[in-house]
Amino acid sequence: MSTSRWSAIGQVEVAGHRIAYRERGAGPPLVLLHGWPLDSRQWRRQLEGLSDEFRVVAWDAPGAGRSSDPPETFRLADWADCLAEFIEVLDVAPAHVAGLSFGGGLALELFHRHPDVVRSLILVSAYAGWGGSLPAEEVQQRLALTRRNTTLPPEQWAPALIDTLLPERASPELVDELAAMLADFHPQATRTALEAFAAADLSDMLAEVDVSTLLLYGELDVRSPRTVWEAMHQGIAGSRLVVIPDVGHMVDMQAAERCNDEIRAFLRHIEASTPYGREP
Repeated sequence: MSTSRWSAIGQVEVAGHRIAYRERGAGPPLVLLHGWPLDSRQWRRQLEGLSDEFRVVAWDAPGAGRSSDPPETFRLADWADCLAEFIEVLDVAPAHVAGLSFGGGLALELFHRHPDVVRSLILVSAYAGWGGSLPAEEVQQRLALTRRNTTLPPEQWAPALIDTLLPERASPELVDELAAMLADFHPQATRTALEAFAAADLSDMLAEVDVSTLLLYGELDVRSPRTVWEAMHQGIAGSRLVVIPDVGHMVDMQAAERCNDEIRAFLRHIEASTPYGREP
C-alpha cells in the first residue's frame, strides 16, 4: 500500500536532527514510538484505525526510517530529549505516548525526563530498558547478535529476527512487511540504539509513573516474556495489563484490531475523565 494513502509524511529539524514522521487525523494527540530496527511504518494500522478520533503521529527516531543518524555517543536520554522537543515543535503536548519494545522504554525515559509532555502511557511489548528487564547474560547475547548482524546484509539475519518477532503461525504478509522495514535499517545507528538500550535500567523509576498507563503484551512473545510484563505491571502502580492470546512481540501489527480497541477504550476513558489539555 502506498504510504500516501494512509498518512502524510513530514519532516522537522529538532536539535540539529532531521526527524521524519507520519501523521493522520485530528483530535487529542497520540504519539507512536517504533521498535528497533524498525520505523514508523510499523504503525500503519494505528494511523489508519485510530485517526478518526485522534491526531496520530508516528515518528522515525533519529537513526531510523527517513530520519538522520545520531552521533555514536547518543544514549536513551538523548533520544528522549529529542522526542520531547519533537512533541513541542509539533505542538501536541501533553500527548498520549505509545511505544513498542525500544519505543516503550523510550516512552518511560521521556516521562522520567519530561513529564509535562506526557498525558498517558501505552507500553506495548515494552521493557524498562534491556538492562532493567532482562538477565545480564541475555542482554550480552542480544548485544553480541546486534553487533554481528549490523555488519551483514539484512537478508542474512532478518529471517531469524522475524522468527522472534512473530509466532510460527503468523501470516506471510506480516513477514514480508517486517522484512521490508528491516531491509532499510541504519547499521551504525542500530548499534548505537541497542547499545544504549542494553545500558538502560529504568526499573527503579517505574514507581514514579503517575499517569494512566496501559500495558499491552502478546501471550507468545519470546522477546518480552511473562517475567518482563509482570515486573512492569507490578512496578507501575495502577497500570492496566492486557495480555493478548496467540500473539507475539508485534502486537500492533499481528493483533491490530484488538490493539486499536484497547487503545481507543483506554484513551476515551482518560478524555472523558479529564478535559483535554489538563493534567489527569
